[in-house]
Amino acid sequence: MITVKALGNRAEAQKIAQLLDVPPERLEFLHALPAEGVRQLRARTVDALFDHAPDMLDRIAAATKLVPAGVAAAISQKALGPRLAASVAGRLEAGRAADIIEKLPVAFTAESCGHLDPRRIAGVVDRLDEDLVVRIAVALAERGDHLTMGRFVGHLRDRALERILQLVDDRVVLRVGFFIDLPERLDAILGLMGEERLTSVVAAAGDGLWPEALAVAALAGPGRRAEIAALAARQDPRRLDELVRTAHEQELWEALLPLVALLSEEDRRAVAALPSLRDARVLGDVVRAVVATGLWAEFLPLVDALPPESREAVADAAGALPDADLDAMVLEVEKQDLWDAVLPLVELMDEPAKERVFALPAFQGQEQRQGEG
Repeated sequence: MITVKALGNRAEAQKIAQLLDVPPERLEFLHALPAEGVRQLRARTVDALFDHAPDMLDRIAAATKLVPAGVAAAISQKALGPRLAASVAGRLEAGRAADIIEKLPVAFTAESCGHLDPRRIAGVVDRLDEDLVVRIAVALAERGDHLTMGRFVGHLRDRALERILQLVDDRVVLRVGFFIDLPERLDAILGLMGEERLTSVVAAAGDGLWPEALAVAALAGPGRRAEIAALAARQDPRRLDELVRTAHEQELWEALLPLVALLSEEDRRAVAALPSLRDARVLGDVVRAVVATGLWAEFLPLVDALPPESREAVADAAGALPDADLDAMVLEVEKQDLWDAVLPLVELMDEPAKERVFALPAFQGQEQRQGEG
């Protein structure tokens, strides 16, 4: 199953691939590793690449200080090229780098941005003219370089962000959010959108971008996450059904179920009425995912809202679990005190399944504790 952390690792792995200039497919093994370890790997990759640069870069950087910014910009464009120019810019004082960037064509700067030392971004961006920042961002969007935009976006001032949001489409916003380097800025950026734009961005997730939307929601704070969940639940039922199908096909339940748990009863019932949640295969997949993740508190409210035939399918899937998984389910239910929600589900199981549940050590322990109480 793809966890929320694994979704984040997809983005981190692609960032490392860009740094190393290798195809992202070569680093897919990173998706399954601990998220913190992958983030540390990217940080160390940055250190290794930019702290041990050839002495030649320092000599070129020193030489650029001896000529006017316009001349240095011309040399960068005609003699160095985007990659080397970015490497040299990373060796300059931030103000000097900004002076040279302001003399360069926007298209050249956009192409160079992906090669700039990420640790230098904040200092350089802070010294650039706002109009130029906006034009560079739009150029990056036109290039489809969402990864580089994600690296820069957290360092931009609110006014520049507001202008950029007006000039890029909803799918770009989702893709850039997936790659954002400073997730602590995400809530503020979402707040700049306003409800109408955020609704439009969530709707754009239906164009094959539900994994990115789930990753962005996971990075948002609790209030924004609940807002995103509600907006998703109020999409056209066909698009919302695509989200459930996507979660089923890509094993994204651990990212989706916590959002469902944030919904109002009315929105939860809208989700429960979806055609995909009448499919026994989908429901069985959800049950197995919930067993693996322990997300019973997030799942059971949805079960309660399902139509009768779907609740029976959930009961059948739970009743068919191996004894070890059933015992784990009962232990988790006991731990979270979810008996009032799960016992109606047990009642829907066939008799052999009920007998198996009642015979479980964890269930026997619960019965004994109730008797003592």
